[in-house]
Parts: sequence; C-alpha cells; structure tokens
Amino acid sequence: MLRKILTYGIVSGLLVGAMMFATTMTLSDHGTSGMVIGYLTMLIALSLVFLAIKRHRDTDLGGVIRFWPAFGLGLGVSFVASVLYMLSWEATVAVLHLDFANTYANSVIERQKAAGISAEALAKLTAEMEHFKTMYANPLYRLPMTFAEIFPVGVLVSLISAALLRNSRVLPARR
Repeated sequence: MLRKILTYGIVSGLLVGAMMFATTMTLSDHGTSGMVIGYLTMLIALSLVFLAIKRHRDTDLGGVIRFWPAFGLGLGVSFVASVLYMLSWEATVAVLHLDFANTYANSVIERQKAAGISAEALAKLTAEMEHFKTMYANPLYRLPMTFAEIFPVGVLVSLISAALLRNSRVLPARR
C-alpha cells in the first residue's frame, strides 16, 4: 500500500505543482482567476486519490474495501501530493523571483482603497499587511500555510472517494 501512496501521491503532486508553476508564470493577475484555476487543478490532480483507492480495492482486495482503509489510503496520497505542492510553491517563488507577500499585501490594500475604506481602517489594514509580510518571510509560517491550501481538498476527496468505493457496486472490478 505504501507503494501506491507514493506512486499516486507523487504523480498527483507533480501534476498540481507543474500546473501551479505554469499558471503563476503566465498569469499577470493572481487574483480570482488564479485561485479558480488553482483549485480546479487541485481537484483534477487529487482525482488520483479515487483512482488509487479503486485500484487497491479491485486488484489487491478482490473488489471490496472498507471505509477506513480506503480513507487512510486517500489521506496518504493527499499528504504526499500536498508536500510536493508545498515544495513546488517554494521552487516557483525561487525560480520566478516572486515577492508574493508584497504583491498580495499591495493588492489587498488597493482593493480596499478602491472600495472607499476610511483612513483609520486603511492604517489598520496596512499594519496588518506589514505583519503578514514579516510572517510570510518565515518558512515555519509559509510552509504550513501552503500545505494547508491543498491538504483540506485532499481530505474532502479522500472522504468522498472512500464513501463511494466502499460500495463494491460502484464501478465494480472487471473480471
């Protein structure tokens, strides 16, 4: 089972990491469109969780799997994919020389200015964004934050996949 976790997790992580790099490199606006593309890519890449559970159920277990072992397999694949996603983000930032924290902070401040925020609230927001930039520079803050972008999606995909595939009548094994 460890081999399946590593194989499917690495493929999923490389897929989502490559798409993140390509998206970051090509999009000038990393706002809403970047987030939509990013989360759709995560869902597509994490569909390998479903495939890993199904393959394990059909080839190794004779077409029957219980919820908890299926969920555990899904979490393992999601964990490996999330670690690779996190490392891909670090590589993307390094290769493209991104100053993500500064760009993000400036965009938040500009959006609020355009919305007509008061001077007092703007000063508070600016201080919060300066704190964010300081925190984001610390890898002990940045790495778990990046991991937390994708892992909950993997948990959700694992839950749904395990719930569906515990029923042997859902996409039954071909004999």
